[in-house]
Amino acid sequence: MHHPFDLKADKKAFQINLDPAIYGTFAEIGAGQEVARRFFHVGAAAGTVAKTISAYDMAFSDAIYGHCGRYVSRERLGTMLDHEYQLLLERLSAKSGSSRCFFAFADTVAARSYKTQNESHGWMGIRFQTTPLGEPNEIILHIRLLDQENIDQQEALGTVGVNLIHGAFYLRKDPRAFIGALVDDLPPWRVEIDMIRFSGPEFKMLDNRIMCLELVTQGIANAVLFNADGDVIQAADKFHNKPLLVERGSFRPVTLLANDMLDCSLKMFLKEEQLAAEQPEILMEITMSNLLREGKLDHKDFMDRVDMLSALNRTVLISNYGEFYRLIQYLTRYTTKSIGLPLGMPSLYEIFDEKYYTNLEGGILEGLGRLFKKGVQLYVYPTLDEKGNLLEANAFPVQPHLKELYEYLLRNHFIIPVNNCHQEYLGIQSLTVLNKIKKKDETWKQMVPPEVVELIHKRRLFGVK
Repeated sequence: MHHPFDLKADKKAFQINLDPAIYGTFAEIGAGQEVARRFFHVGAAAGTVAKTISAYDMAFSDAIYGHCGRYVSRERLGTMLDHEYQLLLERLSAKSGSSRCFFAFADTVAARSYKTQNESHGWMGIRFQTTPLGEPNEIILHIRLLDQENIDQQEALGTVGVNLIHGAFYLRKDPRAFIGALVDDLPPWRVEIDMIRFSGPEFKMLDNRIMCLELVTQGIANAVLFNADGDVIQAADKFHNKPLLVERGSFRPVTLLANDMLDCSLKMFLKEEQLAAEQPEILMEITMSNLLREGKLDHKDFMDRVDMLSALNRTVLISNYGEFYRLIQYLTRYTTKSIGLPLGMPSLYEIFDEKYYTNLEGGILEGLGRLFKKGVQLYVYPTLDEKGNLLEANAFPVQPHLKELYEYLLRNHFIIPVNNCHQEYLGIQSLTVLNKIKKKDETWKQMVPPEVVELIHKRRLFGVK
């Protein structure tokens, strides 16, 4: 049994309970009244809790919050916050609105139940005033609960809830510290927060994309996702049982070659019969190590790349999955449909380099087994060798002892040579583009798509004058 104040979260709950200005409602669906319970547990909760509600029964939940397609969704969290916050203002504004900052906290969670062993996750958020009678602000997040036992998941949920409420009132001026504090008392194998969004007058100057990147930087998420108009989205909503085409790159900047690789692979991917004419989701993935090439994260450089991809109407995935098989493990969490990975020859060399698999018991065999799950295909774009000759995937110079393995993957359509490429693009490299820009050599403009030329000029990226 913990002494009540062994944990940071308990100290935080107590600090909030003793603050006479903070007062609000807790509405929790799905994993018990875990967050409210922490406030009662530490004592003095009467100062904080106006009401707690747990609309477990779907008919009750619908009667209060309206009917909803999915109960554990961002949409349901939104209706809960709307309803509870409105109610609070209606009932208490006249009485104590001038001396208190009201908040409504809500979560809707699918924790592990005795019936199902599926993904345990949920949405959580707080709508809150920072001054009495002030306009509200809002912070919402998506959480994955990774504990095996239901009781541990409940406890983790309670901890994150307390950390969120405390952060909203005491750490909102320091977003980086706020994000780190969300997982106080929780080691990284217990929860993952893979999406966060701030809104309201308090956060006008905050860029949600940088906040999500911060989740990955601090190791609280392994991957975050932005749609083409730059909004932060949650992976399950975007990928849920859709075929995916995912191109990994540094996109610094996006070149005609990178675009062609995607277009050619897409043409071939669409011909696959298992797609049954379904349109795949297209993702551009930037690996964290690519963003950290100088050892320190350059937020501006990151935003510029995301904007460049947005200008091409692309969805962007930022991940810290260095190895391809880890990226596939992540994607197959959300879809059972086909996944195509367009890539260049250099990446193929990496995939067949055994040093990347030393941490797996089964070495390269296990790594390739995890990469080539059912429905995964690599679309390999050709390259020019030193002499300027075309080098294609079916003539890949694999090490002698891996030759049969490579042949097997080629014959069985796991590795597909891209044969319809624009050969005139093969010499284009991002680095060449950057060097030409440095040297004020205008021919760089012939190496990148027109939308990107425009953005580079408008924003004066990469030292363009």
